[in-house]
Amino acid sequence: MTDVIYRNAVIHTVDPDRPTASAVAVTGDRITAVGDDATISALAGPATQIVDLGGRLLLPGFVDAHNHLRLGSDVASAQLAGAATLDEVYRRLTAWIAANPDASWIEGESLDYSAFPAGQMPTAADLDAITGDKPAFVLTYDVHTVWLNTAALRFLGITRDHTELPFGTAKLDPVTGEPTGFLTNFAVKGLARDGQRAMADFLPWASEDRRYGRLLSSLDMAIANGLTTVVEPQNSLDDIGLFTRARTEGRLKSRVIAGLFHPRGTPASDLADFAAAITQYQDDQFRLGPLKLYIDDVVEPHTAALLEPYYNEPGNRGATYYEPTEFAEVLTGLDAAGFQAFVHATGDRGIRTVLDGVAAARAANGARDARHQIVHVECLHPDDVARFAELGVVACMQPRHGAPDVAGPGKDWAEAIGPERSEHAWAFRSLQQAGAVLAFSSDWTVAEMDPLSHLYTAVTRRGRGDTPAWVPEQGITLDEAVYAYTMGSAYANFCEDNRGSITPGKYADFAVVSDNIFAGPPEAIRDAQIDLTIVGGEIVFDRSR
Repeated sequence: MTDVIYRNAVIHTVDPDRPTASAVAVTGDRITAVGDDATISALAGPATQIVDLGGRLLLPGFVDAHNHLRLGSDVASAQLAGAATLDEVYRRLTAWIAANPDASWIEGESLDYSAFPAGQMPTAADLDAITGDKPAFVLTYDVHTVWLNTAALRFLGITRDHTELPFGTAKLDPVTGEPTGFLTNFAVKGLARDGQRAMADFLPWASEDRRYGRLLSSLDMAIANGLTTVVEPQNSLDDIGLFTRARTEGRLKSRVIAGLFHPRGTPASDLADFAAAITQYQDDQFRLGPLKLYIDDVVEPHTAALLEPYYNEPGNRGATYYEPTEFAEVLTGLDAAGFQAFVHATGDRGIRTVLDGVAAARAANGARDARHQIVHVECLHPDDVARFAELGVVACMQPRHGAPDVAGPGKDWAEAIGPERSEHAWAFRSLQQAGAVLAFSSDWTVAEMDPLSHLYTAVTRRGRGDTPAWVPEQGITLDEAVYAYTMGSAYANFCEDNRGSITPGKYADFAVVSDNIFAGPPEAIRDAQIDLTIVGGEIVFDRSR
């Protein structure tokens, strides 16, 4: 008996056997038939619910292949997203301080590097002027860097001789040798198990209640954006309880795949624990998936690993967290143990080091369907484009990262990389033409969670405003972009058999879009919105309510 029929829709199935339709039948949580209104309506019984979609676009639910659900906007922190100048940053922090006089720490998040004048990092003293003697902890938008004031440096015992903390590395002034007020490597150390535990002793932001609150906020946002499957890439075993609690409380409406964090030096005992946890959590509502590694950091603060020096810092090529031979050995061991690797790499040297590591693993272990992923793939050397398909490596990419209003001309990313390498920035077209699998994602909170914004940039290479297209030859078609955000991401995570397209037998996971973005100009993609999100045949988000 058919439970629900969704009809009178423009259905883009992402299924080559039947690319378009107007109705879909659902029984239980699965799709049972796809076709025209008359054919599908004939399957209705007395108890079948009929949902008329009024001619709106029905897509497979989006599969966000890299989304930091646990780092969603923290309502207890000062929100600095969109603050384009230091004056605006100071104004927002000052307002937060006035509203939270009893706070033990001043906490802010989503600070944009572009707020710093001429790309110059301010100092702890610059923050002191508005924070006084209360310690301050301000996260950048990519969660890779933390800005501290003098009181925080003193509290944490940071000096020129003590720079390594469990949750970051203090940056020293190259002239004076004194701490600048910035911690780097926070995404690598601060989000690891030891880093989180160390911060939880003193920083409210790192407490379990605040961590759970951020997760719930992001889960609500995900379902409102049509994300029916979300991959949270970087978790310790301590974080699993946050997801299981959300599931028990009925807040886990999207399907979630959680990656486990493998920082450098992870002992073999942890790998055994990872394997046991992966075996324990393996259903389609919540499961554990790949192991997250880092090979380099990020371009804007010149910590990504480049083959040639930074354009605006000629003596610096950045650094890799592992020497190439060490990384190849680590990846070969993980591959031999059957793990899937999910490796952050932004610079061309970092990307090449990962590809070399995968090649070494295949040579040692033999080829297998590992689907190792390189995440971000921002600055890609042309010589390495074809290697993704040759080695079976998935390119997990975030289109909005490469928008001109985020990384393009006049922005820190493009100024750091320079014009020649910028021609290969976020090389969607080159990778696809070479046969690579693209898996799209938002990388929330680094970029908007809204998949339509990412589709728009993937197609047009433009930002949300009227900025000119940046490296337009790397744009792809809307069909290709939707595929990358559905089937590509499903394939990347070994779940293409039950989601990613509107195909009989798969889960009835759908996103209903306000407008037919395939019929209008590209701006229609940007201006549309998600009206309904359906998971397992059930409407779990309705914008009209």
